[in-house]
Amino acid sequence: MGQGAETDAHRVVPAHAQHNLDHVMSRIAIIGAGITGVTTAYALARRGFEVTVFERHRYAAMETSFANGGQLSVSNAEVWNHTATVVKGLRWMLTRDAPLLLNPSPSWHKYSWMGEFLRQISNYRANTIETVRLALEARNHLYAIAEREHIDFDLERRGILHVYRSCKDYDAAAKVNELLREGGLDRYAVDGSEIGRIEPALHGDFYGGFFTPSDATGDIHKFTRGLAQACVKHGVAFSYDTEIASIDRTHDGRFEVRIDGGGDAQASGFDRIVVCAGVRSREFARMLGDHVNVYPVKGYSITVCLDDETSRQAAPWVSLLDDKAKIVTSRLGADRFRVAGTAEINGFNRDIRADRIAPLVAWTRGLFPEIATARVITWAGLRPMMPSMLPRVGHGKRLGVYYNTGHGHLGWTLSAATADLIAGLISHNSASGKAALRHPA
Repeated sequence: MGQGAETDAHRVVPAHAQHNLDHVMSRIAIIGAGITGVTTAYALARRGFEVTVFERHRYAAMETSFANGGQLSVSNAEVWNHTATVVKGLRWMLTRDAPLLLNPSPSWHKYSWMGEFLRQISNYRANTIETVRLALEARNHLYAIAEREHIDFDLERRGILHVYRSCKDYDAAAKVNELLREGGLDRYAVDGSEIGRIEPALHGDFYGGFFTPSDATGDIHKFTRGLAQACVKHGVAFSYDTEIASIDRTHDGRFEVRIDGGGDAQASGFDRIVVCAGVRSREFARMLGDHVNVYPVKGYSITVCLDDETSRQAAPWVSLLDDKAKIVTSRLGADRFRVAGTAEINGFNRDIRADRIAPLVAWTRGLFPEIATARVITWAGLRPMMPSMLPRVGHGKRLGVYYNTGHGHLGWTLSAATADLIAGLISHNSASGKAALRHPA
């Protein structure tokens, strides 16, 4: 990922580019109105670009950005490329309610992605530390955006508590904690009694844990929708209900976006394309001459409706991560409790399976027995994951093509920083008169 992003929240365009504004500022098409697409649109609009966002749904944030775990979690920045993760995955293959489930049916996309995933094990340490640093930067950007645009998204800045039931699991987590702290995260160990003090609503026998006071939670859907509205005020155009059939280069070197099912419907005259299309980024990258090996890793969530006062009092406010169960929680306002987890490598399958939802409900009932689970909203979404677990942020091979995608389970956490990075890169290239560099990021 490149550096040089604009960090001054009050500066619209680079100062050295002011004298040549009409030449520098250009039309940009963004594909995707999830959290990364909308934050990218916002960052570019504030720099003075003319931005159009294409989205196949009727509204922003209707897929992976709809109902995730809600954590803004620097403390969950450990990448998954570790031998221990692979061993656990193999052991879990025959267990239907396991935290990680792999459909072994053959697929070139699946197995090529897994091959690259395994090759990244040697980069586990460096990639984890890099993710921590990026997530810390993102946190400041996101808070500043929310305050500037007055976005209410049920933000709770009460920290995230990771809990462990055994000494063995705790000791393994302590090694990860050293990496997180090396990346700059302030995080400390707690014993079983301190866990109860930090979150009194939690029932269970825990050996110990780690607490990150600076982490937070919020409703990604509410934030993204609110930011999309702010983008419109900054001049961003949204083309909803728009399925893109192809992207072509016109004779003058600009991009033409052709709409599927629209006959001759097209939008042309774009100087740059930024792909923020989540799990479909691989498809659009192919149209643009690039290989971006994003794979859809399914996750599930339940939103427990806290309809009675007893349930509201029994639900935790501090965000939790149960490492053994791979389950995270967020309190979204007074009357909603989000519980999310599991990973399923099963292609573009969005089915909500009862046997994958049941462990989330059982976990809630076991650790918070006074919460009524009579009304639970279920959801499944596809995380766009690169084999390295790091997002693809930067140039494509062709002039004018950029990517901000592949954030995996940390899209919500990283989005504000990667949006600033890609917008800063485009601003720099514009100011220097370059459409793009020719090497991929």
